[in-house]
Amino acid sequence: MTFANMLGTLDHLVGKAIDAKMPDDVLRAQLTEDMFPLELQFRVALNQVLLALNQVGGTTVPLEETTYTSLAEVRQRIAAVRALVDQTDPARWADAEAKVDLTLPNGVRFVMSSEEDVRDWIMPNFYFHVTMAYALLRDAGLAIGKMDFIPHMARHKVSAAD
Repeated sequence: MTFANMLGTLDHLVGKAIDAKMPDDVLRAQLTEDMFPLELQFRVALNQVLLALNQVGGTTVPLEETTYTSLAEVRQRIAAVRALVDQTDPARWADAEAKVDLTLPNGVRFVMSSEEDVRDWIMPNFYFHVTMAYALLRDAGLAIGKMDFIPHMARHKVSAAD
């Protein structure tokens, strides 16, 4: 559910950027020179979901390696990853104690349980990159606020009288 909610956030944010007619070159925006640009923030966020599906979800799907060139393409990729999440069967996910052996592109290696992988690696990275995408879009002038980060909460909203 967390992936579904926050993939919904990414879709919502990109949809607002498209509706605001933000140019695709916003994908090159960075907060600082040594941080990933917006495009890579989106791609790494999606790759965290794909890593979870591959490492503990019982699937074998390739990670996103191709640079996104437009906001429309980002939105299409979000939709594709959302569809993969919707198709997964939680019953097929690895046992919480199953070992995950993760080697990063820079050669750093982690060995941990599948529970630790999701809790300590995937979720923090996923939220970090979703948050950076939000911050970069806001910094670029997109009119967004807190509820744009958690649009899934609208389904829980009740009137003050309830």
